[in-house]
Amino acid sequence: MWRQVVHAMALGQTISITGQQQEMTTTEAADFLNVSRPYLIKLLQQGEIPYIKVGSHRRVNLLDLSKYKEERDKQRRKGMKEFNQFLQEEGFYNEEGIGT
Repeated sequence: MWRQVVHAMALGQTISITGQQQEMTTTEAADFLNVSRPYLIKLLQQGEIPYIKVGSHRRVNLLDLSKYKEERDKQRRKGMKEFNQFLQEEGFYNEEGIGT
């Protein structure tokens, strides 16, 4: 974790520290994941991310969001690696780089 903080600071990124039990509104959660609020609601309804209801409002735990985001990013990296491997195997890259 500290390595990520130092790396982000070195890149000039903004750092914020919050408690892991922090609950977020659906708007805040969607912003955190960089997705639309309707898409987030769909993820919640499908059970992809746990949530609670406070009255008629949904609240999402920051720790649950972080876990979802980490797994999503891991799957994206895996998909990109497989796609790049496919492109190399099919000859879309030559020895100098892109294209043949």
